[in-house]
Amino acid sequence: MKYKLGDFVRFVDEKMEGYVTRIIDEQMIGVTGDDDFEIPVLASKVTFVHGHAKLVGDERPEDIIEVDLPAGEFKSKGVFVAVIADARANSVVHLHLVNETSYQLLASVSTEQNKQYKGEFAGIIEPRSYAKVYSAKLADLQLWPKLLFRVLFHTKQNQPALAPLDVSEQFKAKDFSGAKKNVPFINQLGWMIQLDEAELVIDAQKLKESFFKPAEEKQVVAKPQSEVDLHIEKLRTDHHFLGSSEILNIQLTNFKHALDAAIVHQMPEITFIHGTGNGTLKNELHKLLSKSNKVQTFMDARKEKFGYGATKVLLK
Repeated sequence: MKYKLGDFVRFVDEKMEGYVTRIIDEQMIGVTGDDDFEIPVLASKVTFVHGHAKLVGDERPEDIIEVDLPAGEFKSKGVFVAVIADARANSVVHLHLVNETSYQLLASVSTEQNKQYKGEFAGIIEPRSYAKVYSAKLADLQLWPKLLFRVLFHTKQNQPALAPLDVSEQFKAKDFSGAKKNVPFINQLGWMIQLDEAELVIDAQKLKESFFKPAEEKQVVAKPQSEVDLHIEKLRTDHHFLGSSEILNIQLTNFKHALDAAIVHQMPEITFIHGTGNGTLKNELHKLLSKSNKVQTFMDARKEKFGYGATKVLLK
C-alpha cells in the first residue's frame, strides 16, 4: 500500500479530493473530504496531489526531524510517545517518538495483532528530536494493534550504560482522557505517554515493618461522648456560608464517625441530638440506624430533656 493516513489525494474519475483517513486493506482506502464524510475507494482510483503543502504529521516514517542540541547538562530520561491529531484530518492521529534525552536512540517500532508482527519504523532519533512512527484513526482505538517499542541508547560521551528499553503498549481510552500538552520540538498539542518512566521501587523491609507496627503507632479511635450534638453550629464555625445539602452531609458524616467509634469502644448506648426542624436529619439517621446490624434498637431520647429532638441508640 503506497498511501498512508493523512495523505492528500484526488479521485481519478471524479472532481473530488480529500485526505486518507483509513487503510481498509491492500486495495481499498477511505478518503474524507471537506464534508467529513468518509468514502471507500480503490487505491488505484486516486492519485497524490503533488505540491500540496506539507505540515507536521506528513513526514514519512523514514523522515526524522533533528533539533539543534544546546550545550548543558546531560539528560538521561525522557523518551515519550506523543499522539497528535493531523492538522487537516482531525480523525487521524500520528504517533511520534520524542527524544528529550541527550542520547542518540536506535529505535524500532512494530505492531502485533493476532500474533502477527509488522515493522512500522526503524531508525535513529537524535537527541532532542522526534520521528513519526505510526498513524491511525482515533475512532478505531479499540481496533488498534499492540505497539512494541524497542530502543537502544547510544552516546559518544562518558556516561553510564543504559539498559535497552522494551515496552509494549495497548492504548486505551484512558490514555487520552487527560488534557493535551504542548509537545516539545513539534510545538503542537497532543497526549504524551512516557516510555522510560522510573519504576516504583518498593522497600521490602519498610513494607514488612508496616504490617507489624506496635500498638501505640496504630491509629487510635477516640471514644465519643455519650451525647453527640449534631446541630451544625456545633460542628462548623462557617455554617452561615453552607447550603442545606452541605450541612446535611456534614451532619451525617459526624453521625457515622461517632456511631462507628461507639461500636469500636463497645459502648452500650449513645444519644444523637438532631433537633426537630423539618425532620430531614432525624429521618436520615433513623434510616441508617435501621440498616446497621450493630444496633439493637433506637428510640426518642428523654423527652423532658430533648423533646423530640434527640434519638437514643442501644448497641449490641
